[in-house]
Formats: sequence, C-alpha cells, structure tokens
Amino acid sequence: MTQRERGERFRALHAGEPFVIPNPWDAGSARALAALGFPALATTSSGFAFTLGRADGAVTLDELAGHVLAVCDAVDVPVSVDLENGFGPAPGDAAAAIARVAEAGAVGASIEDWDRDEGSLYGIEEAAARVAAAVEAARALPFPFTVTARAEGFVRGVPDLDDVIARLRAYEAAGADVLYAPRLDRLDQVAAIRAATGRPVNVLARPQWTVAEAVAAGAQRVSVGGLLAWVAYDALARAATRIRDDGDLSVLRAAPPPESWLA
Repeated sequence: MTQRERGERFRALHAGEPFVIPNPWDAGSARALAALGFPALATTSSGFAFTLGRADGAVTLDELAGHVLAVCDAVDVPVSVDLENGFGPAPGDAAAAIARVAEAGAVGASIEDWDRDEGSLYGIEEAAARVAAAVEAARALPFPFTVTARAEGFVRGVPDLDDVIARLRAYEAAGADVLYAPRLDRLDQVAAIRAATGRPVNVLARPQWTVAEAVAAGAQRVSVGGLLAWVAYDALARAATRIRDDGDLSVLRAAPPPESWLA
C-alpha cells in the first residue's frame, strides 16, 4: 500500500467496527503481528526503549524515527507511533515530531500531556495548544494522518477522572481524532469518557478485562502498550532461568517463525 492508502485505511478503521491495535517493539514483532492478521499496529515507547536497554522516555526522536522506518518497512498495514510528549514542551516540538514520523512512514501518532522534564502534567490550555499544533502538522501532510491525544493523569499519579475528561474534551476541541486516557482502573471510567466526548476512544488493555468488555464500555480501539513486550520478555526470562538453574533444554522446543512471518 501507498502511505495514502495506509492513512485512509487507518482512518476508516476508526469509523468501522471496534478493533485491537497491538504494540510491536521491533520490526520482527511487527512482522509477526501483521502476519497474524491485525489490521494496524502502534509502537510502544517503553517496549522500544527496552530493545536499546533503556527505560521509557530515554530515546531520542532520531532513534524513534529510525525505529518507525524499520517497522513501516517490515509491514504493509497502517502504523501509529507513540510520540510520548512530542519530544519537547513547545507546540512546535509536537508539530515537528509529527512531521518526522510521517516522513518515516507512519500514518498516526499519539501526543501525551506529561512534561517529562518538569515531572508534571501540562496545564490544560498549554496541552491543548500542543495538540492543536500536532493536528495542524498532520493536516498539512499529503495523506490522512490520525492524531491521538493522551491524558496521562492515571499513569502519573493523578487519577482524577473529572480532570481527565476535561482534558480530553479540550483536546477534542483542538482537533484530535482519537482520545486516550491510559491505565484506567475500571470499565465505568471508559464509559464515562465515551459519554462525555465525541471522538473515538482508545483504551489500554487490562489483564482483568476482555476485549468485548472494553468495547461494550465504549472503546473503539484497544491497545496493549508495552504489556505484550513484557509478556515476551517474561517468557524469555522463565526459559533462560530453567536453563541456568536446571540445565533444562526442553524449553528450546519452540518452532522457528513460520514463513508467513518472513514473506
């Protein structure tokens, strides 16, 4: 597909049936997930950072752009990007980050309202201005580009649902295509956000929920963030521990990737 076709397909997914968008952490996991039939993918900042041996937030925009290029080259489905806070506090930083990952092949991205340098949430007006700049940059592209605005309160120790909803409403007014409040605790919180806003809602999966439950609460899109990467690393650690402690090589019976993952 061309980038325009990917952008149009990604936009159409948000107007159709609710869907799951898993989060690969490298080109190989992206290839596997696309081969398994997922209609779109989204990068994970924490999962990618760990492939470099770093913590979440310790990746540069240059490194992320290279990662996005590798993922987009590996698959033929739409790819959205976790742009963290847009790699800078100014609205222009968010706009530049959108342009950069679009150049690398992405057709969507998310912008969060957490100031990593100051360790606090941006004020609502400031955060909305950053979303507006991201949207303006997206609309200037020659193909559809879907902007997701994230309200980070539940991630950052400020689990105030009223504040999250106020923020998401401001981001909707600023032009965001999708709204996202990661790490909600309960499905009724998802329902409250859906009832208070008019854009498609992305919901971060929780192990205690099913996809059907998240959709029934109002999710148009269900992502997994870094959780799928940690499932993979947990399996690696368990197998390696058995080899180290017990000399048990039976854990190596896994088959190599099927040809469909590599085609």
